[in-house]
Amino acid sequence: QVRLVESGGGLVQPGGSLRLSCVVSGFPFRSYAMNWYRQVPGKERELVATITSAGSTIHADSVKGRFTISRDNAQNTIYLSMNNLKPEDTAVYYCSGGVYGHPVYWGQGTQVTVSS
Repeated sequence: QVRLVESGGGLVQPGGSLRLSCVVSGFPFRSYAMNWYRQVPGKERELVATITSAGSTIHADSVKGRFTISRDNAQNTIYLSMNNLKPEDTAVYYCSGGVYGHPVYWGQGTQVTVSS
């Protein structure tokens, strides 16, 4: 059974930090690219960051320099470290996995709210 379980979301003030985690089971984690997406109601899901099986990373321009994706293959876990958060970062954040560019497995999402 494939499971992706996100955690670490919450309410934070502008300029604050959060670290999201996604624990994976049920598919060959080490061989797959992993991603963080986010979605605001009424808008399309946005790709935030990708980390390949080899550890290369790509970050959306909107988060570059503030967010960092990483992975721990020993723990089957990916992370998203988010610094200098802005109100426009408010969204539900989802982790996903699959062949690079083709995510097929998705978590249930975790809410991040940036507000004073």
